[in-house]
Amino acid sequence: MPALAPTTLDRPEVSEETWVARPWIVRVWNDPVNLMSYVTYVFRSHFGFDELEAERLMWQVHTEGSAVVASGNRELMEIHVAAMHEFGLWATMEQDQ
Repeated sequence: MPALAPTTLDRPEVSEETWVARPWIVRVWNDPVNLMSYVTYVFRSHFGFDELEAERLMWQVHTEGSAVVASGNRELMEIHVAAMHEFGLWATMEQDQ
């Protein structure tokens, strides 16, 4: 006689956080090498920020030590980090809180 499928399934307790994927962020860090005008240029040319937003983020990097410049899926954030490294900026990625 073939085995019958159970009529009820036990479902493990899973928090809502498990079901909602947290985005990844790219953080650009301050460094003593790159000029502020260059950092602004990189933000405008790579991310497409307008001048005001690029300067705001550059000043945040300069005064606070870092700024979050992008958020999204892991693969795209890895591409952004690699691009920042190619421009000579120090960037990391982490999962958003």
